[in-house]
Amino acid sequence: MPLTPTPFIWMNGSLVPWDEAQIHVLTHTLHYGTGVFEGIRAYPTPDGPGIFRLTDHIARLKRSADILAMPLPYSVDELVAATKETVASTGLDGCYVRPIAYYGYGEMGLSTIGLSGRRRHRLLAVGRLPGRRRGDQGREAEDQLVATPRPQHHAAGGQDHR
Repeated sequence: MPLTPTPFIWMNGSLVPWDEAQIHVLTHTLHYGTGVFEGIRAYPTPDGPGIFRLTDHIARLKRSADILAMPLPYSVDELVAATKETVASTGLDGCYVRPIAYYGYGEMGLSTIGLSGRRRHRLLAVGRLPGRRRGDQGREAEDQLVATPRPQHHAAGGQDHR
């Protein structure tokens, strides 16, 4: 799914212009997959973008980070508020939100023990929702699948265990 640039990306507590939201090539997560992520959709509603099961997604992101012993310095409520702020900053009716928590550069090797708090990063990238393709069965079926109760697994860098 191609992303259309938006004005801002939320990164480590601030809205950052799209072109300034960058990471270093030696980012630990890029080399070892030590990061967590979610994929969240916001749909157009008469009252503005409706973010589908936002708190559930952010709570799962936090649980995924806990599994990797990656403490997040923000509460679920703070990340929910940051997501809403970021989506509002785009001016889009509907969009795709990709919250990511990752380790930055500083140490090489599988262990994350030597990585300090300043080496832990969080960002929320938001992009335009893709249009329906011919042959799609419609959003209703997709929503039913997403809303079906299932075990809450974690999504770790490079591996989506859902």
